[in-house]
Amino acid sequence: MTDGKNQLRLALRGFGEAGSAFASGWNRSILASIAAYDEKIAMAEERPALEARLQEHQVTGCEDPASAYADADLIFSLVYADRALDAAADTARHMKLGALYLDGNSCSPQTKVRAAEAITAAGAHYIDMAVMAPVHPQREKTPVLLSGPEAERACTLLLELGMKPRVVGDKVGAASAIKLTRSIMIKGMEALFAECFLTARLNGVEDEVLASFEASDPDINWKKRRNYTMNRMTVHGRRRAAEMREAASMVAELGLPNHMADSTAKWQQMLGDLPLETDEIDDVLKALGKA
Repeated sequence: MTDGKNQLRLALRGFGEAGSAFASGWNRSILASIAAYDEKIAMAEERPALEARLQEHQVTGCEDPASAYADADLIFSLVYADRALDAAADTARHMKLGALYLDGNSCSPQTKVRAAEAITAAGAHYIDMAVMAPVHPQREKTPVLLSGPEAERACTLLLELGMKPRVVGDKVGAASAIKLTRSIMIKGMEALFAECFLTARLNGVEDEVLASFEASDPDINWKKRRNYTMNRMTVHGRRRAAEMREAASMVAELGLPNHMADSTAKWQQMLGDLPLETDEIDDVLKALGKA
């Protein structure tokens, strides 16, 4: 698809934190163009910030999907998990034959399979992509997993872009199964930290609880992890909640109880909906009306 002469036309579906982080570090020498369409372009309160990000990273913003995707060779979908299936179906209407669609959204394997059906029906190729770490500070070097029939070809292109991909199989859903199964633990631990330390602070026993944790497991910096958890959940809780609803769906479709994933989604949503971004327990309690 490329021969080192700027032949690759790249486009993004969504241009938030992940899209802008990747675009900031991609190898531009193999790219003829980068375009992006984000639904926020039609929102008066969101458009100025979106346009500023596009300009900062030298990405052409498009007013509609057709303008972004009709000529694209490679499309990255990076939207909220609960918008991923609709995004795939809509993008499929505008893609050219043979284009590659990398779905980097945190969806269940079952959702990825349904999204793949829409893309392949349009004569394009679907790759399940799982972003395995926060995109900052690693940006385009953030590890990603790929799966699907065209995963090896996509891996070659991502390496040319300067990314850090790894193929984990030729079955759509394999990459996402790894990510979401991991998220049950990682995001679940965040929810446990929130419930535990908010309760400890309200009971006035936080110092004793911390001392007990530090004695039991001194390898963990409990105060640092507590503060980090508050920050991640108040800043990214809504996006993480959407991911955990997908994780809960995955567990349920396997015939297992999904109580932990479901409860994690509720905690992430609650803190993500708060009108603040903080790493302080007292700030969270105040916002919850508990201070």
